[in-house]
Amino acid sequence: MGLGLAWAIGSAFAGGAQFTADWIAPFGTLFINALKLIAVPLVLFSIIDGVGQVGDPRVLGRIGGKTLGLYLITTLAAILMGVFVVNMIKPGLTASDAQRMENRRGFEAWLHAAGKPSPDGQWLTDATAAEASSSVDSRLNEQIASVESSDRGPLEWMQEMVPSNVFEALSAGSMLQIIVFAIFFGVVLVLMPREHTDRLRPLIAQLSGVFIHMVIVVMKAAPFFVFALMAGTLTQLTGDDPERLPNLLQTYGAYMLTVLLGLAVLLVTLYPTLVWLATRKYGWSWWKSFQFFFRGMRPAQLLAFSTSSSAATLPVTLECVNDHLKVDEQVSQFTLPIGATVNMDGTSLYQAVAVIFLAQFHFVDLSIAQQATIVITAVAASVGAAAIPSAGLIMLIMVLDAVGLNPAWIALIFPVDRILDMCRTVVNVTSDAAVALHVAASEKQWRGAE
Repeated sequence: MGLGLAWAIGSAFAGGAQFTADWIAPFGTLFINALKLIAVPLVLFSIIDGVGQVGDPRVLGRIGGKTLGLYLITTLAAILMGVFVVNMIKPGLTASDAQRMENRRGFEAWLHAAGKPSPDGQWLTDATAAEASSSVDSRLNEQIASVESSDRGPLEWMQEMVPSNVFEALSAGSMLQIIVFAIFFGVVLVLMPREHTDRLRPLIAQLSGVFIHMVIVVMKAAPFFVFALMAGTLTQLTGDDPERLPNLLQTYGAYMLTVLLGLAVLLVTLYPTLVWLATRKYGWSWWKSFQFFFRGMRPAQLLAFSTSSSAATLPVTLECVNDHLKVDEQVSQFTLPIGATVNMDGTSLYQAVAVIFLAQFHFVDLSIAQQATIVITAVAASVGAAAIPSAGLIMLIMVLDAVGLNPAWIALIFPVDRILDMCRTVVNVTSDAAVALHVAASEKQWRGAE
């Protein structure tokens, strides 16, 4: 990141924008393409495998219901927190109007080239719209006009979630439809007799593992690609005009601080409160619960920060929850592995902030209904977010696509993603532990009161 920033500054002063665009930026594009290549199969098999791990609901009983219910509640709370902080701070508006309008111009050119309607129902750059309209046929113009003026039914978004042809959805990369199919597949897999799925379950787990390992292989080259992305992105946005850099860095800083603020609020309010609700019947104060919880989770949180991987941290998380938080293994061994797969609070909050920030940065005004779509899609995406570094960035492609924004925008925020990924992994691991302790206390399988 530092080298990419230094390169962009030097390039702006030396007039080397064209060299950077020709010889540096393509490596960043290569990286984004590799992530997008893996995204569809990774989502499909990770969700099926994650749902399939739940086991027979009749056997799991109350523990399974409480665990999944609490994971859903904490994920929803995290996303709503992200939507709240990004709408309050509005980090995308810290960019200059000239920069935002230039971004919007490029976005509208992409919309016309892809034959997509404007997500906010308006075209702000007449010149771009006129130029693009000359290259598309009249049928496409009529389609765009009809989308802008049509009165969509209140439940039309629901019918669009269910694919009429799953292979068509896979081919088109329609992530929301793929997630719905994967969840449906996993639930049916759980409901079928175990002996009928003994061969299929290991195969799905192995396929999920293959695509997760693909991400790991690609991420080994991440430092070089981050340099290329940072240098290429900043140079593309600033060109040979170094005076535009300070405003751009201010915008990135505002975005990062928004994400970190949302994560910090979750970390010091939601999870200690969840632990306190479980321990107050033993006479514990909120502050005592706070100290007990964070003192016990410190080793796992530090490892999560350094590895950016819930899966890599899982053995230490189990040790902390069993030995320090005094949760019985019967609960922890069920809740924590599932949490590492389906419970991604920090990732969900980051996705909500990132999508709305990118919309603000491109002069796109998202409606309440579109922000509600972000909430629903981010909840679904959190189920499929693999517990590996920067997996949430892959899921962000799906959330952007769900509200009609350009998935390639992830290139704009990836250069600063590593720091945020470290912090949101801490929140992911903390959430898993808080839910495990709460479930154990409610099932009287918590030894902390002894």
